[in-house]
Amino acid sequence: MTCPNETKNRKNCNCSYPGCPRHGICCDCITYHRKSGQLPACYFTTEQEKTWDRSIAYFVKCNGR
Repeated sequence: MTCPNETKNRKNCNCSYPGCPRHGICCDCITYHRKSGQLPACYFTTEQEKTWDRSIAYFVKCNGR
């Protein structure tokens, strides 16, 4: 099944992982990262995303108050 929003989603996806098969398919991306205890790239700034650290701990460290 294809995602009807894939083209639009790709424009907003900041994932820098080369060859990611989930690029632009948000529901697959969220499912994949959730199973790994992670967050998808879109939860991070472009600079934070470049670390490829998708952990919840890193997200809290970057966004905690």
